[in-house]
Amino acid sequence: MLNIKTVTWSLGIFGAVTFVVCVLYGLIVPESLHMASGLEIALPGFKWLTVGGFLIGLVESFLYGVYGGLVFVPIHNILARRWDVGST
Repeated sequence: MLNIKTVTWSLGIFGAVTFVVCVLYGLIVPESLHMASGLEIALPGFKWLTVGGFLIGLVESFLYGVYGGLVFVPIHNILARRWDVGST
């Protein structure tokens, strides 16, 4: 069984770290190679290279990860209980 708190926090932090890596990548490579427009589409309120845009993108990325954990863990645990592969 998965612990919902552990998985949710892990995925939230993973989302936030991934967002920071994407922004850093966009600062390093030429503009034609980064995903500023993709981030602006996926993260409402995000604007490239503004402090407010960065913070809203960071929070939204974290919350997307939290959402993933809150949806995935109960589904996994229900199926794990139902199929109970380990006890034969």
